Amino acid sequence: MANIPKGGPALDRYTIALRLLACVLGLFFVFNAVDKIAWLGDSGILAARLAGWLEHAPPSARWYIETVAMPAVPLFARLVPLAELSAGVALVLGFWTRLAAVVAFLTVANFHVARGVLYDPAFLVDGTGLPVLGGLLALAIGASRLPFSVSR
Repeated sequence: MANIPKGGPALDRYTIALRLLACVLGLFFVFNAVDKIAWLGDSGILAARLAGWLEHAPPSARWYIETVAMPAVPLFARLVPLAELSAGVALVLGFWTRLAAVVAFLTVANFHVARGVLYDPAFLVDGTGLPVLGGLLALAIGASRLPFSVSR
């Protein structure tokens, strides 16, 4: 673990690597949020997506979609794009990076639970699965006082 002097964050390869990871994942979330902007005005887009997932959902995902996601579609249709956008911008800027990583982690986990892919072997090779969750978990654990961040 790097020693962080009182005057500011250490500029070592570990903190720079975490800062770079935060920027890359932040951009990932910003572009995902932009792709969902239409949900803010039309929650039917999310409802249709959930209905499509429901057709082939395993029992745990079916329960989640029917009892949690579908009843809250108007809320989730607004919450998801706003959470992705705010977490993405926060990660890029380095503003409360650990909190932003936790919010983004929960958003991604929620998405994968609803899709019902956690028990599918294809999840292990899905680029939006383990790599994103692992990167966010690394940031949630170790992204304190990173260099080139607006908050330290």
